[in-house]
Amino acid sequence: MDSKPGGQQMLMARQPIFDQHQKVVAYELLYRLEDSPAPGVAGAELSGEMILSVYTSISDAGAVRRVPAFLPVGRELLLSGALPELPLKQVVIELDPGPKPDADYDRAALRLMKEGYRICLRGLSYNPRYDNLLKMAQIVKLDVREFSESALAGQLESIRPFKVAFLAEGIDEFSQLERCIDMGFKLYQGGFLSKPKLVEGRRVSANQVTMMQLIQELQSPVATPEKLEALILRDPVLTFKLLRIVNSAAYSLVRKVDSIAQAVVLLGLEQVRKWATLIAMSANGDKPEELSRLLLIRGRMCERVAEGLKQPNAPSYFIAGMMSGLHAMLDIRQDAMLDQVPLGEDIKDAIRAGSGPIGAVLANVIHYESGDWHLLPPDFDANLYERAYRESLKWTQESMQAMHEE
Repeated sequence: MDSKPGGQQMLMARQPIFDQHQKVVAYELLYRLEDSPAPGVAGAELSGEMILSVYTSISDAGAVRRVPAFLPVGRELLLSGALPELPLKQVVIELDPGPKPDADYDRAALRLMKEGYRICLRGLSYNPRYDNLLKMAQIVKLDVREFSESALAGQLESIRPFKVAFLAEGIDEFSQLERCIDMGFKLYQGGFLSKPKLVEGRRVSANQVTMMQLIQELQSPVATPEKLEALILRDPVLTFKLLRIVNSAAYSLVRKVDSIAQAVVLLGLEQVRKWATLIAMSANGDKPEELSRLLLIRGRMCERVAEGLKQPNAPSYFIAGMMSGLHAMLDIRQDAMLDQVPLGEDIKDAIRAGSGPIGAVLANVIHYESGDWHLLPPDFDANLYERAYRESLKWTQESMQAMHEE
């Protein structure tokens, strides 16, 4: 995406939508022009090609697939009829009718339905005035933060006759997810994936500490292939996977590599760092792949922003981004994780308190990926952040795909 006329920059981010198995089945696309006050005003700037770019493509167990995009459309854009033509099978139009939908709104929504678009309604508390829209909709999104549990059950009971699928929004804890599954929701959205399932007394395992020591060592300016080999050889799984990757078709080497030292020399420290990180993030097989994907995107974006800002030691920003959510992978509290892993104090302080240059970039990246653009500083480089986010989506997809290549 390029900057728009008048110096405005399109900002886009994606938020995953899960099924009950925590598998990504769609992404909600958050978007706006940089100096617009709210998301959704820039819909006329969107194109089908943009929608089907890296924003809706993911590597899932090594296979690249596209998932539908939930696209919020505001009242003004809906009534204008100026929504650009979008691929029907890949887009769900998300409408927020407000407290009093009128006949004009109903007619505009009906026009979209007749064109073949799927419709998701959000932001409503059931009232008969929504009946016309509910007859058109395939999905209703309910924010679980807006209702008590009994009121939420009442909403489902009132809306269920319209034969829609229910999407629970605002799920911040696994306990909420489990309750929503029991209540009959089919789709789920929120920050629960980034929260650990806390088990008191759990500590990082010896293998996980070894892996994190390796990642830390990869940032050392005096790292040598021999020193890295000694670290890698402590973990047989890591050794096997790195050798498999370097001997894969992706590298097309003329002879087989059978030592880690050779692999480090051939791949280079940056490539070994990338693969070691990917292996570390995929080591916990009982965690959804989206969590690894989210943290790799965050780490890579931190690194790309640091490079754009010409900050020294950009790889440290990668580590901070990736490690900022590692506690959720390990199911322990963040402070306990930081006490147990061998990270530099600048990285730990950045994660704990947003301190220093690394902390500032990390905080901004998290705001960006969440679509909380109003929390970004007024002077942030919108073009740099947008480009870094888009490139990080692509890098993560390609990297996770390569991890599964035989």
